[in-house]
Amino acid sequence: MLEVKRLNKSFGQMQAVNDLSFQIEDGQILGLIGQNGAGKTTTFRMILGLMQADQGEVLWNGEPIGPKHQNLIGYLPEERGLYPKETVEHQIIYFGNLRGIPAPKLKQEVDAWLEKFAVKGKKSDKIKSLSKGNQQKVQLITTLIHRPKLVILDEPFSGLDPLNADIMKQAILELKKAGACVIFSSHNMANVEELCDQLLMIKDGKEVLAGTVTDIRESFGRIKVFLEAQVTLAELEALPYVEKVKEKQKLFEVTLTTPEAGKELFKFALKDDYIATFSQQPLSLEEIFKLKAGQVKRDE
Repeated sequence: MLEVKRLNKSFGQMQAVNDLSFQIEDGQILGLIGQNGAGKTTTFRMILGLMQADQGEVLWNGEPIGPKHQNLIGYLPEERGLYPKETVEHQIIYFGNLRGIPAPKLKQEVDAWLEKFAVKGKKSDKIKSLSKGNQQKVQLITTLIHRPKLVILDEPFSGLDPLNADIMKQAILELKKAGACVIFSSHNMANVEELCDQLLMIKDGKEVLAGTVTDIRESFGRIKVFLEAQVTLAELEALPYVEKVKEKQKLFEVTLTTPEAGKELFKFALKDDYIATFSQQPLSLEEIFKLKAGQVKRDE
């Protein structure tokens, strides 16, 4: 189990991380989200011991994380760290050696890892000859080659096409199944919603949202209705309990002033005795992210 307790880090007058606390149980995935500059990477670096906190502590199974825990950790940085002139095989063996795995054992495993992550290319190819997505998959292999118990992934889906993103998702879910603690950051809220057991959003280094994705969404109320009925855009916009309406083909996306207004909207839409679609939902995680990040206001 990873425990982060009241971490603080400043750079001059800028408070990069402000009294941040969370924990991840074995076999759990935590999504750490926030705008660029929110403090995510700084938090990762303090967990890894690459940066010293001004205050607070990071514990692994109740002990302060230190040098003896380093081979339990796998880290995929946002800025990739492969050597472009090295071959794929040599790169994997090199990073595996750094984790204490003998070269002969690594040589036996290279083919299986490349097949597992569907890397396009030969193990004798130089890193620079691979596509960006395949380079990223090789980097992921070097992150996981020692089968870490704590895995930190900083923007792991960046630049991946849908097929490679699915491979990344399966890798993360396999880590969870194996009992690892996984923490990853992403700007793609769909990935966060699909994968995470817990969510932590930070702004200016401070927690602004924490909990399960379902609980967080429900806490904002079911104010979104997807409606297909014999009504017009003008009619919906004129209703006093409707905040805004979007129309896409025959489907209306209606934002209500309160969740309770859903009953009134349903009665109104039923005026012709037929509703093809009526689905009342909480805000999407992306909408909540924008609200909490201060990018949009509810009345925009």
